[in-house]
Amino acid sequence: MEAVVKDLNVTLLNPEWERIELLCHYLLTSRRGQNLDAEHLDRLRLLQEQVQHLRQPAGVWAAMGIDGLTQMEFDILACVAASEMEPRIGWLYQELQPGINKQYPTPALIQELTTLEPHQAGDLYEALERGGTLRRMRLIRAAGAGGTFEVLQPEPGIAMYLMGRPALQPPPPGSVAVDLRAGWDDLVLPPDRIAMLHEYLLWIKQHDVVVGEWGGARIGGPIALFAGASGTGKTFAASVIANELGWQLYRVDLGRLVSKYIGETEQNLNNLFDAAYGRPIVLQFDEADSLFGKRGEVKEARDRYANMGVSHLLARIESHYGPCILTSNLRKHLDPAFARRFQMVVEFPRPDAAARAQLWRLLFPPRAPHLDEVDPVLLGRAVALSGGNIRNAALHAAYLAAGEERPISLRHVALAVWRELAKDGRELSLLDLGLLAQHLPDEAKC
Repeated sequence: MEAVVKDLNVTLLNPEWERIELLCHYLLTSRRGQNLDAEHLDRLRLLQEQVQHLRQPAGVWAAMGIDGLTQMEFDILACVAASEMEPRIGWLYQELQPGINKQYPTPALIQELTTLEPHQAGDLYEALERGGTLRRMRLIRAAGAGGTFEVLQPEPGIAMYLMGRPALQPPPPGSVAVDLRAGWDDLVLPPDRIAMLHEYLLWIKQHDVVVGEWGGARIGGPIALFAGASGTGKTFAASVIANELGWQLYRVDLGRLVSKYIGETEQNLNNLFDAAYGRPIVLQFDEADSLFGKRGEVKEARDRYANMGVSHLLARIESHYGPCILTSNLRKHLDPAFARRFQMVVEFPRPDAAARAQLWRLLFPPRAPHLDEVDPVLLGRAVALSGGNIRNAALHAAYLAAGEERPISLRHVALAVWRELAKDGRELSLLDLGLLAQHLPDEAKC
């Protein structure tokens, strides 16, 4: 029944798109020095009345969860969404905007379509500001700085929503989704570190109580630093945080954001945080020391601009109202000026023998057959591997066993650990395998 009502609401919005199309035709004929015939003018008047009804507080727009907009804001939203709802309107936009090869309108075109007088244009641009309702509700976005002749687009997913289809939210620019189904029982960390992760969650879950009810200061973030060697579980812990919240974790690829061109890094960062605004997501910045490192002495112009990029990021990440997790292998390289802004710093230690045993127990495929000799306690004592190394070795051993159609044995595990150790590119000795050395196949010793 709910789906039927939603489909009906979508159909009832058709007067909005028909009105925009008719306004486009009206503008085209006007530019040619012609007038619309009486029949089309009557149709336009009727559509105007229908549109006003749709925009009432109890109208169709409100029923779809979009309400509280002014008539100007509704006009802007209708103009921006119309080309995706009715593709032929996109062709009309391109005909009306020579030199702009986009199927979306500019503020200049919207001003013409809605026949705004010059003294009314201020209301239009006020509605388009970054802090305005349309941007705050994530209904539209502007290309570039949102100038008079820069196109306006619907936010990703809005057109799909208006069509009654599930909205697919793309990753914020410069990030990739991380999908790890990890829970608290999967984390192998000292109890005090687990407690710190729970405390970090309180900054998110209890925000409304502390800020809304108790009058606490509203600050950005919360921001956490997860520091530790590679493979100690930093991304795994970030996934647990996101899963606990029921939110999506996105890993930010700093290499896609930093640019050698002046001003481009700042624009890329703006795009990232603008796209993340108001969404239930967790942002993870990997290898944060590469960008958040100590700002160098200004010796030439490019040093000054590099420092400006870091300062801009500091400002944006601190003003972003959403969880940000920074990971670093080299905490000492982080700029102390930035470290003071963290709400939580969690050190991820290398696992001891007991923790390694627990990791081996968790990371072998749960239904994989194995011989009794494959004892997690023995494996934990044998070689001091990180959690990431153990994950790789456990899976490699499983594939070796599957290839031989046999249960996992210490021979498979020894070879898998040997291959994992060899990834460092250093000269290996059988002593590196500890208790597993006697199980390494002879052909692997060459």
